[in-house]
Formats: sequence, C-alpha cells, structure tokens
Amino acid sequence: MPLLDLFWTMLWFFLFIAWIWLLISILVDIFRSDMGGFGKALWVVFVIILPFLGVLVYLIAHGGEMQKRAVDQAVTQQRAQQAYIQDAAGSGGSSADELEKLAGLHQKGVLTDEEFATQKSKVLNG
Repeated sequence: MPLLDLFWTMLWFFLFIAWIWLLISILVDIFRSDMGGFGKALWVVFVIILPFLGVLVYLIAHGGEMQKRAVDQAVTQQRAQQAYIQDAAGSGGSSADELEKLAGLHQKGVLTDEEFATQKSKVLNG
C-alpha cells in the first residue's frame, strides 16, 4: 500500500469517526433540549433520513443553544464534583473557620477556657 493511500485511508477513517461523534452529540442534544416530544421526533427523523442536511440544519438552527446546554452541564458537573470532594474530605472548612467558630462559642460562654484550649489544640494539630 503506497504511503499516499495510507494517508487518505487514515483521513477518511478520522472523518468517519468525527461524523459519528457529531451525529451522536446532536442526537443527545435533541433529547436534552426543552422542545416538545413532537419536535424532538421530527428532528430525529430528519437527522436519520437526511443525515448530512439534518445535521447541518440542526447546527445552524440550534448550535448556540447546544453550546449553552453543554456549558451548563459542565458547570453542574463541576459543582457536583466540588461538593462531593468537600463532603468526602470532611467538614470542608479550613482551620481558620474552625477557630473562628470555637472563638464564637467561647465568647458566648458555651465553651469553658479548658474546653476551648483543648478544641483549639485539636484544630491546630490536625
């Protein structure tokens, strides 16, 4: 197989994979959108029956909304991940926050001097 044929084969294979990825992304976005069921069904049929035209028209008509939904989902996933990490790591507060809470409890008289010193040393020593 000549080198140029290998290059063209690899290029077409890459374009085929990119096309499949784009088609799946658009189908996922159709079902993620807030349009009604009839509209979703029409878009799916349009994309399946006339794939090139359907994908092109969908990207022109809903490309901005598609990007906005993808960004919103990424932000939601990032927040959920941060919340999970903080929850798994413990209280999620820093030593300064813990000391501030202890100082407030000590000033209110909830903690005695001895209890405050004990808790303070626990926070500072980890």
